[in-house]
Amino acid sequence: MAGSSFQAERPMSIREITAKAQDFDFSESIPPKYWLRTGETLLREAQIYEREQNDQQAYMLLMRYTNLIAEKLPTHSAYKQPENRAGVKTAIKTLREVMATMEVLKPRIDARCNAYIEKNKHKSIAVDNDGSRASTWANFAASDPAVAGNTTTLDAEENSQLAVKIAHKEIRRRDAARRAVRQAGVSEREERQRRTAGLWDHWDSGLSRDGASASRDDDEMRRNMEASRRRMDGSHDIVPDAVRKRQLNPRPVPERNGTSDYQYPSITRSQPVRYEDNFESRSRSTSPPRPLPPKPPKERFGEVYEPEPPPRPHTKEGFGEVYEPEPPPLPGKESLHPIEASMSDPKATFTFRPSAYLENGNPLRTIFLPPTLRTEFLRYAESNTRRNLETCGMLCGTVISNAIFIQQVVIPEQENTSDTCEMINESAFFDYVDSQENAMVLGWIHTHPTQTCFMSSRDLHTHCAYQIMIPESIAIVCAPSKNPSWGVFRLTDPPGMQCVRACTKPGIFHPHEESNIYTDALRPGHVFEAEGLEFTIVDLRPAS
Repeated sequence: MAGSSFQAERPMSIREITAKAQDFDFSESIPPKYWLRTGETLLREAQIYEREQNDQQAYMLLMRYTNLIAEKLPTHSAYKQPENRAGVKTAIKTLREVMATMEVLKPRIDARCNAYIEKNKHKSIAVDNDGSRASTWANFAASDPAVAGNTTTLDAEENSQLAVKIAHKEIRRRDAARRAVRQAGVSEREERQRRTAGLWDHWDSGLSRDGASASRDDDEMRRNMEASRRRMDGSHDIVPDAVRKRQLNPRPVPERNGTSDYQYPSITRSQPVRYEDNFESRSRSTSPPRPLPPKPPKERFGEVYEPEPPPRPHTKEGFGEVYEPEPPPLPGKESLHPIEASMSDPKATFTFRPSAYLENGNPLRTIFLPPTLRTEFLRYAESNTRRNLETCGMLCGTVISNAIFIQQVVIPEQENTSDTCEMINESAFFDYVDSQENAMVLGWIHTHPTQTCFMSSRDLHTHCAYQIMIPESIAIVCAPSKNPSWGVFRLTDPPGMQCVRACTKPGIFHPHEESNIYTDALRPGHVFEAEGLEFTIVDLRPAS
């Protein structure tokens, strides 16, 4: 499969990953509640990457979460509002477990980076004294923690069908794990609290452990914030209390019992044959001997018995050559690509490399989109479309193997006009999303019943909030009465994101100074349609 592999051999150092984590735009024009939702998304993504053994990306996401919660949000102009202060205080309580997980990941990252440097110390590789990558390595792939150091990554366009198989396999595994958790007596609410509170580090292997943490006072909040500040300053040798507890009291490993209570069935030992009891001796003792049969007559000399030869094989008409029917062809074996064949290995991991990059050079993970999603959504929006009312739905999905798979459209309770559609009762929508394991909001889809397929100024402001949470977020516009009838878009970054965030113009429709404010996200962008990708539509609107 040509072009399916790509090498970015040199792994990243802790210093490089930390710098990458701090490299994001924090704007006070975004309300704290959206930044807190972004933090929850970072934790969910980190959980997935850690489970997939992508230590670099997991560490980067956790570091970014720590920086956002401990450094950025307390400086927000709206931080002192009671609801925002309470939200940040709750998030700060998770930092102890977050940093404990980072301390587990750090030695593995260091060992991998040092092993690479040691292996290539005699090669002409530009490496600075502190172990960071020199300017010759400053390229897109090598600065992406999700792929840097992976000897082989997969191309999304060439492996879209493989991606669907990987996604379905992983989703089935997650469903089975969730059912096991339910059978163990953990409710959905308790599971959600554990996962969003940073307690997901192997917690499902110790279900009997009490997951409720004691309330901590403001002094402990300050200690957590101070520890994170030391970490931001480059001090990575601190060991939080949670890690010390793990080192002093390691988790007990169940011992295997060498004996078993199972009673195997006994097998009767076979008896040797007694030749004196054979048939001849029995018949001799029970009946008189019979006379021998007469001898056959002697064969005459000179006569030789020749058996009849086998029949001659048939010959082809008009030819003298012997005709031998050809054997049936052997059934051919289906040859699997080595990557697809390795899916049977439960320990096998896959990594899809980014398929596009933002205008600022940051990578965009591939989004796999079900091709029939928009037509199915239009069925749910049909009644509104006939009345010239817009309809919106939220795109939800998950991360698998460094790619994003859209699995669901959630239609929230909403207010609709001919030019707008606004979600109401946001808490009900986010409660539903939180109840789905590893689910993330990846953008939105909405209709233009009579207008053309484009992003209005109102659409741009709406989408900006989604793209702040996840840079790969997309907006799908359906204009069923126009041509083109649909499109997939994202804001440019720069200049689109910066322009919309700074815009304070009133009114639903207003112009923006930038002309290159949004762009098409379908390939050659980062969005690919994947045949066979399963999805569902959930309608949360009250029955009319």
